[in-house]
Amino acid sequence: MSGDVEVQNMIECTDLYKRFGAFTAVDSISFAVRRGEIFGFLGPNGAGKTTTIKMVTGLIPPTSGTATVGGYDITRQPMDAKRIYGYIPDNPYLYEKLTGREFLNFMADLYSVGKENRSKEIEDLLRLFALEEKGDALIQGYSRGMRQKMALAGALIHSPSVIFLDEPTVGLDPQSARAMQDILRELCSRGVTIFISTHILEIAEKLCHRVAIVNLGKLVALGTLDELRSGSGLQGEPVGSLEELSLEDIFLQLTGGAEYAELIRYLK
Repeated sequence: MSGDVEVQNMIECTDLYKRFGAFTAVDSISFAVRRGEIFGFLGPNGAGKTTTIKMVTGLIPPTSGTATVGGYDITRQPMDAKRIYGYIPDNPYLYEKLTGREFLNFMADLYSVGKENRSKEIEDLLRLFALEEKGDALIQGYSRGMRQKMALAGALIHSPSVIFLDEPTVGLDPQSARAMQDILRELCSRGVTIFISTHILEIAEKLCHRVAIVNLGKLVALGTLDELRSGSGLQGEPVGSLEELSLEDIFLQLTGGAEYAELIRYLK
């Protein structure tokens, strides 16, 4: 799975800025995601995560700034960029009156996937997501976890180089959430770049090579967990000592949630 352009950074955002009237949703965010990396994009509700993802994937235009995927400018070369990525929103829409195999065939048609090896690719995806036995069942009968896996399978049908996932484990039971993590690790091992937004910080800590933390539309931290703990990944002045803290602790320190954690400890 590789894109048309051999670039080291599969995603690059430079001074991305988005205003809705008088409201600034994203304020000059810049970051890069390397090839074959699982990159976590974290922040509280309303921090600008989904707006950023929509700009990077070309769903909404930035007020200013640029974003590239696989070396393609998402504004000037949208079709080239969209050809090499897959996107799964937080609540993906699936055609419930189609079977799993019919849905994957439909997605293959949308991406102009050749029919020579299509059947094998569909069966490989059903096997990867443990959906072989449900391939001929209507999607309307799928569980939440099965729907999430089918959405990801549909996003993979054209062998993208980059996958964007917005809250992929929300509503999943522990077994399905673990299966999703294992699948993402497998894709990463194949060289796929994965950009994941999640509220579940424990998953991000275990799964992601690096994370970015945004708050009130601004990037406040970027790096590995060790870099965040050392303070070298912070965009401003350190907030107290971060050594030996978990990602959740660091997140709360940087986004103003530390007082709630302190209150909970007090109540205990």
